[in-house]
Amino acid sequence: MLFARAVRGYCRGMTKPETAPGLPTIDVNEYGGKGRDGERQAMNRRLFMQLLAFRVPLDTSADDIALSVAQLLRDRNIPAVVYADTMDPRSLALLTWSEDPGHFIKNVRPLFATPPLIFVELRPELGMIGRSYSNGYEPDLEHALLKRPVNNVLNPAYPWHVWYPLRRSGAFSKLEEKEQGGILREHAVIGHAYGQQELAHDVRLACHGLDMADNEFLIGLVGKELHPLSHLVQTMRKTRQTSEFIQQMGPFFVGYALHRT
Repeated sequence: MLFARAVRGYCRGMTKPETAPGLPTIDVNEYGGKGRDGERQAMNRRLFMQLLAFRVPLDTSADDIALSVAQLLRDRNIPAVVYADTMDPRSLALLTWSEDPGHFIKNVRPLFATPPLIFVELRPELGMIGRSYSNGYEPDLEHALLKRPVNNVLNPAYPWHVWYPLRRSGAFSKLEEKEQGGILREHAVIGHAYGQQELAHDVRLACHGLDMADNEFLIGLVGKELHPLSHLVQTMRKTRQTSEFIQQMGPFFVGYALHRT
């Protein structure tokens, strides 16, 4: 499948990847459905999102720190969401994003050498990072990869956000492509139903090789209320993908969006 995708030739201005004789062709493009011109959409762009959780000092107010962090982000023109950690009254979290992963090093990292973040204690067990990816059928590939994740986390109608990583077992990778497709469709239909009823919307990111726990995907669930997000996770437990092939899920971060910049 990978090789077949690589040899389709010109696709929206991109040429066929070249390779030396005897070596496999590596194709890192993301693909969607056919565009208005009848050609399958392809794009070598994606969005990276990073979640950093931290605990504030005992003698400070978490809400005051959150407000100061939001102002700092606005001053430095960094789009972000600042969360209250539902499970820890002294903890907050910061969600940032960019097409350039260097943004987290060049722009986000220095924030933690600046008041008020210089005084906080990072919680690496809740650190998460991932990149947007396509399922191959998106009608608007650019929107799916670059805009939809941001629109979901910035929507003021969705204050509750749940983030968690997961890893599938190796047995899933050994299944035939047709069987994999059926398993994934079962999952997708359930998620679409929750979205259509405005109960929950998702952010789907890949994180292969990006985190210390060797997870494969990072999932964000956003919604108006917390209960439907929990209900969606519960419903997904009955699917074949989760019941048979998910090896590890979590840790879960349950956040309430205090500020968006």
